[in-house]
Amino acid sequence: MEAEHPRGKTIAIVAYLTMLGALIAITMNAEPKYEFARFHTRQAFGLHLVFLGFALFLSQWWHPYAWIGLYTCYFVLWIYGFLGAVQGRKKSVPLVGDYFQRWFLFIN
Repeated sequence: MEAEHPRGKTIAIVAYLTMLGALIAITMNAEPKYEFARFHTRQAFGLHLVFLGFALFLSQWWHPYAWIGLYTCYFVLWIYGFLGAVQGRKKSVPLVGDYFQRWFLFIN
């Protein structure tokens, strides 16, 4: 599905630029609301939140392979979502994207 408006696409791209970018995207999409931006903001917010949660957990457990796995998974899923936003596609990130759409309904 194509992005319905260039501003919605811009908001979707901003959402992937760190957790702060996701929070800024939430406010940017306050009025008018763009479905494409909402979809990608939920995806990006979820990715950043899960990454930060696992990073806090791993900060107590210093095994280097766990950190490599965390960064690899995050980077691959982030690239998948970011490229989808840039290309104007509304496709959930693998494994967790559908959950993010259900869990983060407050992002509207």
